[in-house]
Amino acid sequence: MAARPRGFKRLVFAGVVLFVAVIAAAAFIWRDDILRTRLDPKEPFQTYDPPPAPDYGKRAAWALMPGEPWAPDASAPPADVFFVGPTTFDGGDHWNAPIDDGKADRLFRQVMAPNYAGPFVRVGRIFAPRYRQASLYTLMTLRDDAKEARRFAYGDVAAAFRQYLAAYNHGRPFVVVGVEQGGTLASRLLAEEVAARPEIMARLAGAYLIDTVAPADAPPIPPCLAPRQSGCLAAWAQAFENEPERPQMILDRSLIWSGGQLENLHGRAPLCFNPLLGAVSAAEAPSKLNQGAANATGLEWGARPAFLTRQVSARCVGGVLRVSRPKSTSLRPSGSWTDRRKAPAYNLFYADLESDALGRVEALLAHHALPKPRID
Repeated sequence: MAARPRGFKRLVFAGVVLFVAVIAAAAFIWRDDILRTRLDPKEPFQTYDPPPAPDYGKRAAWALMPGEPWAPDASAPPADVFFVGPTTFDGGDHWNAPIDDGKADRLFRQVMAPNYAGPFVRVGRIFAPRYRQASLYTLMTLRDDAKEARRFAYGDVAAAFRQYLAAYNHGRPFVVVGVEQGGTLASRLLAEEVAARPEIMARLAGAYLIDTVAPADAPPIPPCLAPRQSGCLAAWAQAFENEPERPQMILDRSLIWSGGQLENLHGRAPLCFNPLLGAVSAAEAPSKLNQGAANATGLEWGARPAFLTRQVSARCVGGVLRVSRPKSTSLRPSGSWTDRRKAPAYNLFYADLESDALGRVEALLAHHALPKPRID
């Protein structure tokens, strides 16, 4: 059999290279759709059998909790922090995560806790419930099934908060912190479990809903209009200045609570708190106000990270916090597709939030006659 001409072999090779390039380009263009398909449970939520409910009377149901016994000393923080963590569970077989999912728990301990609960270690004793969080897939679609999964997750957060109040709070001032999915759930918690109960609301030093949309015309509690204002809400969703499509995506895809249901903003403006100013404000905050960004990923729990000052400027535009690109490469998005769709593995406002929360706790204690907190 005669050998193929060299030109023919080159043509075949070029065709193979072109085919591979087309497949790679298609995979890149439709990567979100491919990812959604892989993470889709492919079962209606109505027929889904969720994982067992957590028992918040047991230590295993809490990702973070003070050590026992809590010994009083001069360094003991004066308040508590109820922390609702962000999405760490990708999805696949489940709409909602089992609380003992190993991969999700590792991501919380190694990335989310040090970066987002870490700024509040000096503010108060931290109580972070494990809850049957809605999967990452539910944040990538507006299907009714996904909304139902997120509503389901709220039941765990509310149960954990009630247990915290009944068994651990003992009249202490407290701060509520929620991040991303946890921020949306904490928004409803503030409306139904805090604002609706004056005796609880009186002990709230402040609430931080990070990377979370809350409607400016009907926030669950009054917005923070100045530093050291207590009992108020600091909520914001952020986008880098060189991401022109991101702000509109936030406005189009974010869901807010209405009568216990999740719905779109429908043109309503989000609340926009600027962490560099310590207030809801449209003023521009220059980078010189940035007290300290940090990448705390991988740090031992409670360890204080090295702060990077003057990393970003920030201003609220159209209800979205527009942030300049940080100067340090350690404060830039990285990781897989799924990693980039979760809360970032760094906190641009780490020291700013710590200082802000301490000020609000101090203001509450100075201006309100609260019972002397118990330590146990």
